[in-house]
Amino acid sequence: MITNDFAPGSPCWLDLGAPDVREAAAFYGSVLGWDYESMGESEDMEGGMFRKDGKIVAGLGKLTEEGARPAWMIYYRVEDADATTRAVEGAGGTVRVAPTDLDEWGRMAQYSDPLGGQFAVWQPGTDKGVELVDQPGSLSWTELYTSDATAAKEFYGGVLGWRFSDMELPGGGGTYSLITPAGLPEERMHGGLMELPAENLGLAHGRPYWHPVFNVTDCDAAVARVTENGGSVQMGPEDAEGVGRMAVCLDRSDADFVLLTPVPG
Repeated sequence: MITNDFAPGSPCWLDLGAPDVREAAAFYGSVLGWDYESMGESEDMEGGMFRKDGKIVAGLGKLTEEGARPAWMIYYRVEDADATTRAVEGAGGTVRVAPTDLDEWGRMAQYSDPLGGQFAVWQPGTDKGVELVDQPGSLSWTELYTSDATAAKEFYGGVLGWRFSDMELPGGGGTYSLITPAGLPEERMHGGLMELPAENLGLAHGRPYWHPVFNVTDCDAAVARVTENGGSVQMGPEDAEGVGRMAVCLDRSDADFVLLTPVPG
């Protein structure tokens, strides 16, 4: 489960890079009940925060990187962004955005893993991260689709200290690897990774990619809101034994995310 004490190695922030900020704000407002709070609009910057019940759940910004696809970026808590950057480089990853101070709020950096999967880290200052997690309308899980699970485990285990435990999916669906931050019990697992053939990773042109899983009270109703607001469904809704009812969705710009109504705990 994701908590907001944000132990090192756990997800603490996420933001969406969208070609049309207003369109994205309207879409997620309708699907997840989020309120959008603009932080200002200019030729150089457009974006803001999403809130649920008054609490910050995610960020939103205009996609400006040439050739980049609309996507969610997930940030993981680290104690030292500069040390993490050195670890990324030493493990064969790429630094996309060098460690950068964001005033007193904290220090961030963005990377690609050796196969091209993009992720980010956050070294907190006054801002620890999102204010609501693991509740309806907020982040409850993170997930990596990759063409090489063994290489991904080696990279992220070395860089972020994660531990992995494998489970076989029913019906011969393959192996799913559960992710737990270093030094924490398995009930604090926050995500998973799954190996897929490169041809099944078409959203990122064969490269691995991370996506968020959002908790919803009624998966079917939330999926209906996705399609009603111009999004689409890649899979589901369907029941996953011991997990809940889930669907893999795309927003109007084809940024991917998952909706999950978890089994009662």
